[in-house]
Amino acid sequence: MGWIPCSGGLQSSSSKEKTKTKKKIELQEKKSLDGSIKPTSEKLKTASSSVKEGSKSGGSDNISAQTFTFQLSAGKKQLDWNTRMKIAAGAAKGLEYLHNKASPPVIYRDLKCANILLGEGYHPKLSDFGLAKLGPVGDNTHVSTRVMGTYGYCAPEYAMTGQLTLKSDIYSFGVVLLEIITGRKAIDNSKAAGEQNLVQWARPLFKDREKFSKMADPLLQGQYPSRGLYQALAIAAMCVQDQPNMRPVIADVVTALTYLASQKYDSDTVQGSRHSLFSPPRTKRDSDKKQNGGGGSHRDRK
Repeated sequence: MGWIPCSGGLQSSSSKEKTKTKKKIELQEKKSLDGSIKPTSEKLKTASSSVKEGSKSGGSDNISAQTFTFQLSAGKKQLDWNTRMKIAAGAAKGLEYLHNKASPPVIYRDLKCANILLGEGYHPKLSDFGLAKLGPVGDNTHVSTRVMGTYGYCAPEYAMTGQLTLKSDIYSFGVVLLEIITGRKAIDNSKAAGEQNLVQWARPLFKDREKFSKMADPLLQGQYPSRGLYQALAIAAMCVQDQPNMRPVIADVVTALTYLASQKYDSDTVQGSRHSLFSPPRTKRDSDKKQNGGGGSHRDRK
């Protein structure tokens, strides 16, 4: 559901001329908006297909990531860690197309799990570009617009000033990534006070690495790589920084998440050789000691 904060003040209706002028301006703005969205729609369709090429209808086609993350009933297959990272990386690539390959760049403005559709093989594609807006060009750093979007996903500076930038999308993506990792909703009024807003709940936990495991979705049942969880949370933490200039560009996010998606987690393999996040890798000397009953290698005993 979109949300618009009250702007304050009352408009005088004493002058009919003012009313006519206002209606004329609104009509011009609507035409301008329609004119900007129509040529942009082709770019948006291309961005969508670039994320999910050749996807055919199947059991999970056109089901939103929100459904898989929050609404699966008990007994249904849950999203494993590998699939979650694949979805996150794919969504980031779609956003990268809008920001870096579309000309002029396009600001999505309503990135959320509900707008990420999953096709065959859980390939993601972005959908619902009704709030998309052409980004700043030339020397402009932002575009000014009415504040629209979904509560819980909007960047704080955009919600306060109406100044929209590419970094506004980065904040929204950070919220989405947190949802994918934690299984929590951006806003959940059923939670206790202080935990209803996902970002506000997560920020104190970002500061304590020992609490990272508490941020993982309980439905994962501990089946995730410790280092991968740490890296994914680090990406999310950077994306939801209050200051826009502290957030990464989408290309860097894509690089990081593509790497995480390529690191296949096998719970059976990890169970037999799980090390803590800070454990050094086993050295050859350690192996020699184990083979010789802990007494060191043959060379060491001479």
